[in-house]
Amino acid sequence: MCISRAKVRAGIEHIAERINNDYEGKEILFLAVLNGAFMFAAELVRQIKPLCRISFVKVASYQGDATEGIVRELIGLKEDLNGKHVILIEDIVDTGFTLEHITNQMRNGYKPASIAIASLLFKPQAYRKNIAIDYVGLEIPNDFVVGWGLDYNGYGRNLEEIYVIEE
Repeated sequence: MCISRAKVRAGIEHIAERINNDYEGKEILFLAVLNGAFMFAAELVRQIKPLCRISFVKVASYQGDATEGIVRELIGLKEDLNGKHVILIEDIVDTGFTLEHITNQMRNGYKPASIAIASLLFKPQAYRKNIAIDYVGLEIPNDFVVGWGLDYNGYGRNLEEIYVIEE
């Protein structure tokens, strides 16, 4: 399977249009999850019309092509989220462990006005949590993918299309 650059960009444009409508007249703080979301975040934020800022966190839950179910915080949250409309930018949501860790941290340690989730890719068949994904670029099967910022052991982030890793 290959998801073309055009299809990825169309998914990002769809998310940007919805965010622009939903947040008209509001200031947004985007919080992008590194490393995977950097390309999606850059492309998305360029298309946002409301006043916005972006910050980053870095967490890890994957080793190779499998999630451990344990989320390690590598670069923590340093922003004041009090009263802010926060949109968490994820490259991909599969099990939801990382998403749950970060949203729980935001809800428990900070007081954002709102929290929304934007993910370039979503694997509904793998998802195990009950957190709403507000903005989804593309739904995909439960396959391991690389490209457009997603990697396999650090490789493949630079690919302009998204590919399934086959055994």
